[in-house]
Amino acid sequence: EALDWLKSKVGAADIGMLFIAGHGVNDARGTYHFLAHDADPRELARTSVSEAEIRTRLTSLWGRALLFADTCHSGNVVGSPQAMNNELRRLANVLSAPESGVIVFSASTGRQTALENASWGNGAFTKALLEGLKGGADYRREGVVTHQGLSYFLGREVAKLTGGRQVPVTAVPMGMVDFALAAL
Repeated sequence: EALDWLKSKVGAADIGMLFIAGHGVNDARGTYHFLAHDADPRELARTSVSEAEIRTRLTSLWGRALLFADTCHSGNVVGSPQAMNNELRRLANVLSAPESGVIVFSASTGRQTALENASWGNGAFTKALLEGLKGGADYRREGVVTHQGLSYFLGREVAKLTGGRQVPVTAVPMGMVDFALAAL
C-alpha cells in the first residue's frame, strides 16, 4: 500500500523517497526480500517486499527517486549476513544504474552490520539521516540539503557515532548532478 501511495503522489518535479529499516533475507531462489518488523520469513510472498517490487516501483516514479536502507542483518533472520549484504549491495547497484536513476543511501558496507543504540532511539544511520535532513548536511549554509551534502554528512556522522565500525555507502547514477533534497 505504501509503495502504491508513493507512486500516486510523486509528480515529474518531485523527489520520491523510500525509507526501509529492518532485515533482509534471500528466498530459496536467491531473491532479496525486505522484512519489516512484522514480516514472517516463512511467508515471504505474503509478508515481505521483494527486490523486484522495490526496483519496479522506484524506477517507475515520475520524479527523482531515492532509497534509504537501514537494514540490520542480526538476530534470528534466515540466511547468512554476508549473503544478505551482498544482495542489498547488488540491489543498490541495479537501482543506481544510469537507466534506473535511483540514488541509494545504504546504512553500511557489505561487510558491516547496521548498529543501533537505545540512547539514539534508532540505528546510527537513521539518527544521522534525520539530523542531516534537519540541517546538519547543509554544508554551504544556503538553506538546502543536497544529496551530495547528505552523503558526506552521513559518512562522517555514522563513523563518528559508531567509532568507525559502520560506514554508510551511497550509490549515485553516473552523470547525475547534485540537487536539493530539502529546504530548511
